Amino acid sequence: MTPPEPAAPPSVAETAVRIAAGYATDGPALELGSVLHGGQPHPDAAVRVPLSMLNRHGLIAGATGTGKTKTLQLLAEQLSAAGVPVVLADVKGDLSGLVQAGVPGDRVTARAGQTGDDWTPTAFPVEFLALGGLGTGVPVRATISDFGPVLLSKVLDLNATQESSLGLVFHHADDAGLPLLDLKDLRALLSWLVSDEGRAELKGLGGLSPATAGVILRELIALEDLGGDVFFGEPAFEPAELIRTTDDGRGVVTAVELAAVQDRPALFSTFLMWLLAELFEELPEVGDLDRPKLVFFFDEAHLLFAGASKAFLEAVTQTVRLIRSKGVGVFFVTQNPTDVPSGVLGQLGNRVQHALRTFTPEDAKALRRTVSTFPKTADYDLEELLTSLGTGEAAVTVLSERGAPTPVAATLLRAPRSLMAPADPAVVAQAVAASPLSARYGQPVDRDSAYERLTARLAAPPPAPEEDEVPERRAPRRRTSGRRAPERPAADDDGVLGEVLGSSVFRSFARSAASALGREITRGLFGTRRRRR
Repeated sequence: MTPPEPAAPPSVAETAVRIAAGYATDGPALELGSVLHGGQPHPDAAVRVPLSMLNRHGLIAGATGTGKTKTLQLLAEQLSAAGVPVVLADVKGDLSGLVQAGVPGDRVTARAGQTGDDWTPTAFPVEFLALGGLGTGVPVRATISDFGPVLLSKVLDLNATQESSLGLVFHHADDAGLPLLDLKDLRALLSWLVSDEGRAELKGLGGLSPATAGVILRELIALEDLGGDVFFGEPAFEPAELIRTTDDGRGVVTAVELAAVQDRPALFSTFLMWLLAELFEELPEVGDLDRPKLVFFFDEAHLLFAGASKAFLEAVTQTVRLIRSKGVGVFFVTQNPTDVPSGVLGQLGNRVQHALRTFTPEDAKALRRTVSTFPKTADYDLEELLTSLGTGEAAVTVLSERGAPTPVAATLLRAPRSLMAPADPAVVAQAVAASPLSARYGQPVDRDSAYERLTARLAAPPPAPEEDEVPERRAPRRRTSGRRAPERPAADDDGVLGEVLGSSVFRSFARSAASALGREITRGLFGTRRRRR
């Protein structure tokens, strides 16, 4: 009997359709592109990510020039169209083009045909912010107290001992009722606590060494020279402003303009983490939703983790792990997945991996580590794939609607529908002028705070009055024998009130009340101050 002939291997098209079947969804989804297999795209084999899985976080990685920014733009557009607000870091100014409709062309038309996309030029609602007004966007500021000691230590590049000492200073400021609003407030408090007059205030808490205070003061001066003096202050930005939709139901895309502070990477990366931490503290628990409440794109993520302390990394990991239940998704955008600590990387269920380059032995090692984080696949040689992908192509694996990883799909990504270049400055200026946030945050405010209060303490007391200027003492009232002194008339009630207010009992009560109020201030994972609703 003749043995049956072996079955013919599946065709390239059949393999592409099988891979795409792992990306099928019943609910709304973001369209990423089409499966690449056998050296060609397959428009009928769609790669998508369920909208309900966007709060499971994600990673967009790849070498410079491989298309990470356009992928970020593509996702932000579709999220906005689905009614989900977006926050993104615009480091180079490229993403301002979201506010303008894209320009048709041969390349866009060809990409649309290859990915099965009915491409239409579209503009999206964008809110432009700028750190401290260093740029054209609405100024964003934070108070020193709201920023907290852990994040500030990251910005100042302090060691563990210095970070601990800074935390002690913040604790004392809360208890003593000394608002830390800007850099001069913190400098004044540090100088006070190592002075002869103020040194005793921390004696029971371990004290603050002049050497540590000196290091922190020097770093604060350096930060001020780099623009921190305009970022720290009031009015402090309310993170709730990030969660807005337009009248037609589209999510507002908040682009944080960072081009003017590219030389201050620690400041802008830590600022983004501050925004995320504030959202974590303020948003209620909502569990799993049909669509996230907000998606946060963390560009240049390697800057956040470089040189970070153990306490800082633990706080980042915990924030990323827990903020999912508050309806917030976080995407880290970086050149190499190994830039992200494993504790954070393990929380990122959606992966868009653009091409990696292997010019050095370290690059080759990073490639092998990246391959090991992908699901097993017989459809691709991942090491070869990740080094041969072209611009606008990526290896994708996301979480399906049931929460399981999808098969790895080499994907030709769709073209964004907005302008793939920086927007016209006049258009950006018009958007900023029309923003409702401009009136709220446009002008800085400098109110009474630690600097003013400590300066008042150091001010010389008023000179004592001359002897001939001392008012005559009222002669004591005579008491009649066996009788009480007559009561004061009603016109002297102010004197009674003055005696009460000046009494030791009242002063003790006032001190206790003030201390209790100060202790109501609590701090979250990063030491950031929780705002009372």
